Amino acid sequence: MDKHNVVILGIDTSNYTTSAALSTLDGNVIANIKRLLPVGKGSRGLRQSEALFHHTVQLPDVMEEIRTALVGRKLAAVGYSKTPRDEEGSYMPCFLAGQSAANAIACACNVPLYSFSHQGGHVMAALYGAEKLELAAKPFAAFHVSGGTTEILYVRPNAEKIFSIEKIGGTLDLNAGQIIDRAGVMMGLSFPAGPAMEQAAGDFYDQAVPCRSAVKGLYCNLSGLENKARELFEKKQNIGMCAAFVLRSVQNTLLTLTQNLRLEYPEIPIVYAGGVMSCSQIRNALSPYGSFAPPVYSSDNAAGVALMALQKHTMRGGV
Repeated sequence: MDKHNVVILGIDTSNYTTSAALSTLDGNVIANIKRLLPVGKGSRGLRQSEALFHHTVQLPDVMEEIRTALVGRKLAAVGYSKTPRDEEGSYMPCFLAGQSAANAIACACNVPLYSFSHQGGHVMAALYGAEKLELAAKPFAAFHVSGGTTEILYVRPNAEKIFSIEKIGGTLDLNAGQIIDRAGVMMGLSFPAGPAMEQAAGDFYDQAVPCRSAVKGLYCNLSGLENKARELFEKKQNIGMCAAFVLRSVQNTLLTLTQNLRLEYPEIPIVYAGGVMSCSQIRNALSPYGSFAPPVYSSDNAAGVALMALQKHTMRGGV
């Protein structure tokens, strides 16, 4: 059986997405299945117990699609997201759903099982989507910007974990995605609010005057933006205007952080990852500084986990 028909399975059960992906042995992602977790109207998120429950409900349907993609192919290994980050004490119960499924599949199929961090998967997926996988062999910087994370990372190759990830900057309070979601829900949009906020901003985007970025070096404070967004909406009652203000303010902050990163690390390649980086306006503003993946590989997904498992399997002589 050739490399096109032998595959690696990746599973990721983040706080808001159930996902599974298949990579062939030559590093081609042939399936990337995702299901958003249901969030009630007016809610700003899920408790961990709720997320774990919804993953348990959704995983069978996701894995049924994977089973269809596996027809005529052989499974060589399984990888999964075990922790949010590669650091001591990093833990979220929602990842137990993916861990349980991955263990069961690996045992039933008698194949190796590899665990990684959700953040590492994001970075690898961004490299794949941006067609920059060669960066995995040398140091680079990654912005991981989502509802749960707003961090600047110094990434180096690591034989055991694929990546050695060191946080060198980011938010000191709320995350960029949190601000976008909270502002969107406040205006009556569904959670997660990013896509609806981008659509609502429309023609207001270029007219919006962002608030001054609270940035010092490679760190920022974002909590003040939520209050300013609320004040603007209460005053103007205009969803488009407020959405554009929030997105432009987040963009301005990320742009300032990027410029400061360039001052400290002039030559280092930069990759942008995370759901917030799916916003086309933010991508356009930051694209001169680094590489982006398409939205399908910027938001939560299991493709990066499958590719990391492939690399680990290769290192161990499994290919």
